[in-house]
Amino acid sequence: MAVLEKIRKRTTVLILIIGLALFAFVISGVFSSDGFSGGKVGSSVAEINGEEISIDEFRQKVEAASRRFGPQASSMQMVNTVWEQEVRNMVLGQQFEELGIDIEQDQIVNYISSNPAYSQSPQFLNEDGVFDANKFRGFIADLKTNNPAQYEIWLQEEKAIIQMAKEQTYFNLIRAGVGATLKEGEFEYKLANDKVDLSYVRVPYTSISDSAIQVSKKEIENYISAHKKDFKQDEARDIRFVYFEEKASLEDENAVKEEIVKLLDDTVEYNASKDANDTLVGFRKSTDLAAFLDRNSDLKYDTIYKAKNDLPAKFADSLINLPIGGIYGPYRDGNFFKFSKMVDKKPNGSVKASHILISFAGAERANPEVQRTKEEAEKEAKELLAEAKKTGVVFAELARDKSDGPSAPRGGDLGYFQEGVMTEKFNDVAFNNPVGYIGLVETEFGFHIVKVDDKQDIYRIATLAREIEPSEETTNKLFTDATKFEMETADSKENFAALAKSKDYVVRPVNKIKAMDENLPGLSAQRPVVQWAFNEDTKVGDIKRFNINNGYAVVQLTATYKEGVMSPEDASVIVLPKIRKDKKAERIIEANKGKSMDALATDNNVSVATASALTMQAPTIPGAGREPLVVGRAFAIDKGNTSGLIKGETGVFMVKVINKEEAPKLDNYSTYANNVKAANESKVSSAVFAALKEAAEIEDKRSIFY
Repeated sequence: MAVLEKIRKRTTVLILIIGLALFAFVISGVFSSDGFSGGKVGSSVAEINGEEISIDEFRQKVEAASRRFGPQASSMQMVNTVWEQEVRNMVLGQQFEELGIDIEQDQIVNYISSNPAYSQSPQFLNEDGVFDANKFRGFIADLKTNNPAQYEIWLQEEKAIIQMAKEQTYFNLIRAGVGATLKEGEFEYKLANDKVDLSYVRVPYTSISDSAIQVSKKEIENYISAHKKDFKQDEARDIRFVYFEEKASLEDENAVKEEIVKLLDDTVEYNASKDANDTLVGFRKSTDLAAFLDRNSDLKYDTIYKAKNDLPAKFADSLINLPIGGIYGPYRDGNFFKFSKMVDKKPNGSVKASHILISFAGAERANPEVQRTKEEAEKEAKELLAEAKKTGVVFAELARDKSDGPSAPRGGDLGYFQEGVMTEKFNDVAFNNPVGYIGLVETEFGFHIVKVDDKQDIYRIATLAREIEPSEETTNKLFTDATKFEMETADSKENFAALAKSKDYVVRPVNKIKAMDENLPGLSAQRPVVQWAFNEDTKVGDIKRFNINNGYAVVQLTATYKEGVMSPEDASVIVLPKIRKDKKAERIIEANKGKSMDALATDNNVSVATASALTMQAPTIPGAGREPLVVGRAFAIDKGNTSGLIKGETGVFMVKVINKEEAPKLDNYSTYANNVKAANESKVSSAVFAALKEAAEIEDKRSIFY
């Protein structure tokens, strides 16, 4: 009722806003050729190595995925999920076709029989509890005849099963060619077990300030040219925006507060139909709180008793100290003004307990694996009770080891519960005994060793709440301000930031947006903004206002990036540190040529350090970090010798080998060879698909349709 009342009050402003919106749409170019049409006509959502993926089939799969995952997943999440699966299916499917890999019906059934979802389903098991292929075939035949809709769903599932079976065959063929020699096994063994002890001096790159190293644009260009693969970029866009948030003003807040205060006490209101005054009972004297709050509050009456820690932390102390019938407020809690009234209190009304359940054959919900008799269960429970009461015994550990209940992994912890939640006998033990009590009770589930862990007072509180919302005047002004700013910046695009600053608006940039992005920092899920930015008719400098959740955003496109290699300006943030490090290494090496280890340390104000038992497999030097080149060089030096200057990851090193320990030779390295083989086999499915996908020519057209 309270919400409907607000809507009725705002009818005028809604009409005004709709009218202004239509006017603004014309200004924004939605009805002109510059507006975004929402997509182009086309038959395919992608081409992979020249083969098309139908947009119609793709949409059907997105819809099916949306039904499967429900509303918690966004539409773009579903689009991207289906996309990844479709790319995988087509890239691998082209390989299957080229190699002649196909799956027969018997192979499908064999695959299904190995899938627990089918092989363990009771409807497909024979008398011996074994998967029966004929029962499964009969089930599918029955679906085809009597349930066409479910049969269509099965056909889609069958396609997925066939795809998985083909993948299994394909990857197994590749795995069959993966091996490892004994020599590879020996090498793996030595990498992990050969050890070196060394002393070292490190001159860190931080000893030279970045400002002392000059890097030219040409050097950045040359670095990018030499490492093009590392500087690939997708098509992208930069935008900036001003967000006009629809939020209540201080005047709006005060008005809401005044409204709720008026509801506290009785009011007199003229009734025209009776030509007399009616007295409207207020919150303070209301005897039907549920009806009162239903009419007047934005939050309904919650009759559940709550403990102190379930109440708003800032106000909990004040609320629990209210007498019955006492009222606290008005107070602001989040986006609401509230009055709270104490309705009832229950001392020790919530109990926290733990238990150890010893069930027996025939007890309710007993695990079929439990074979003990009731007498045996009682005897075991009494023994555990005596054990639980011993000094020093941790009840939670005993419950984890001995309990048959689902709470065993949590140490038997049942959490807090109120009167009547647990079965009657268990309830009575928990509520009728003090904290710390440990006792035995029998219920329909078995024998329980019960420990009362804690008790809390609980409270029933009625709360009158009014949400703090922007008024008609505030909403109208916000729309006007946003539209005016859009129009002014459209006339002078280059002054977007200056105009925003003159009005004290905050300009927020969002850089390197990809064509299929959905969430934008500061705006959340705003797919229309991304679509507009990537529309071929949108040019750098163009401005558009968007209606978003709780307000408006006036957005300007500030830059576009083509697919290819990054420009020196864009790549500089990555390239500069790399070039600086190389130049610092050259400078340090040039300044310290021919020096001994002690001289290197003294001249650079660093000390000689040591590191022991370093291996090639774990080349981390304590105090210096991961330094594979430095450790590798140490293994190549004889004991007692000193290296030259080595360019490492974090600085320039000089090392002296103190000791080298070669791992004992083994009679056979087959175990290590098998480990290498297993590791390589485990990477087959991901590595092969990644390689095929990288080599494929993929034309992604999703952004045209979504």
